[in-house]
Amino acid sequence: MALSDTALRKTKLKAKPYKLADEKGLFLLIQPSGGMLWRMKYRVDGRDEAGNPKRVEKKLSLGTYPEVSLKDAREGRDEARRLLAQGKDPADEKRRERQARKIGATNTFSIVARAYIDKNRRDGLAEATVRKREWFVRLIEKPLGQRPIAEIAPFEILDAVRPFEAAKNDEKAHRTLQFIGQVFRYAIANQLAPSDPTRDLRGALASRQPKHHAAILDPKKAGDLLRAIDGYEGFPLTRIALQLSALLFVRPGELRRAEWAEIDLEAAVWRIPAPKMKGRMEHVVPLSRQSMALFEEARVMTGGGRYVFPSIRSGLLPMSENTVNAALRRLGYTGDEMTAHGFRAMASTLLNESGKWSSDAIERSLAHKDRDTIRAAYHRGAHWAERVSMAQWWANYLERLRVGADIVPIKTSRKRHIA
Repeated sequence: MALSDTALRKTKLKAKPYKLADEKGLFLLIQPSGGMLWRMKYRVDGRDEAGNPKRVEKKLSLGTYPEVSLKDAREGRDEARRLLAQGKDPADEKRRERQARKIGATNTFSIVARAYIDKNRRDGLAEATVRKREWFVRLIEKPLGQRPIAEIAPFEILDAVRPFEAAKNDEKAHRTLQFIGQVFRYAIANQLAPSDPTRDLRGALASRQPKHHAAILDPKKAGDLLRAIDGYEGFPLTRIALQLSALLFVRPGELRRAEWAEIDLEAAVWRIPAPKMKGRMEHVVPLSRQSMALFEEARVMTGGGRYVFPSIRSGLLPMSENTVNAALRRLGYTGDEMTAHGFRAMASTLLNESGKWSSDAIERSLAHKDRDTIRAAYHRGAHWAERVSMAQWWANYLERLRVGADIVPIKTSRKRHIA
């Protein structure tokens, strides 16, 4: 006979535990101590001690009465029966849910994000990339950091990045969203989240317009810039960094973190280790006579330390990432006219339009990663002799621009975006 609320309210304690049966395996177990426990009896496929198939009786806990009412207990029983009909063991499913909640509570977004960044370090990602990802974690610590990653909904992520879009910093909003998606994909791979909610947010943010690095591409204006750099009256090492930026056209982060152990003036090369490179592949830079002279000048000042361009605050750290850009501003060049990164665009444009060098040699000098790994392995060494000649030609060409003589007219190009 089915139980009723009235019958349950009249339940009395006895010296021994006893059961009040409901329907379809549900019963209430009354303990002498006063505890009243909802249980469901069911059978699942199992095996006996000899390993033979048999039906095994099990019991599922559904909570305590009166905290769990008769109606709630029946709903729990019915849900368990639906799982049984699907071939699932309700007790196993309940244990999995309990474990998932436990994992979710201890794996917040910040904890998982930092685990992902630790993996990035072990994978050998460039330190600049790792630091940028740590910055993203700090950006979203308040809205998402302490939330269990498995419980974060798409609207929460959107709320976290919307302020950047509202401040008209679309790139920041898009890059932050991209990072959040990377963390979720890491969480999925490690069984810490069921899905990536950023997939549902595609198209939610305003379309991002690519922001190119400002650069001087006209030979005459390049000459004006080089003369201005020669007359720089600030810290001498900053002037040398500006001059080498033009001669070597490496990425600003690669230059400011250059170490003396990487510079071989006898062989006229600078070997930048793979962890420092954007593409995580060693990059060898041929040095012109002019470049070597500048390194010799710098060695007098910093040769006893680790970095070619140490921080003015501590020789244990490299030059600040803002130093070269700040020097350009001091010379009167705005951020819309020239940037530290713009030296790469200047070199790429003028070298390509000179017609003297193969595009492959120029791309290798810029350390642009070839997506075809077989082709990349070939081109890594195939254009070395051309790159050595090009480095010296480029240094000589910049000298001619600086003095304002023998300038060969070059067709203007609007290509400015150099990674």
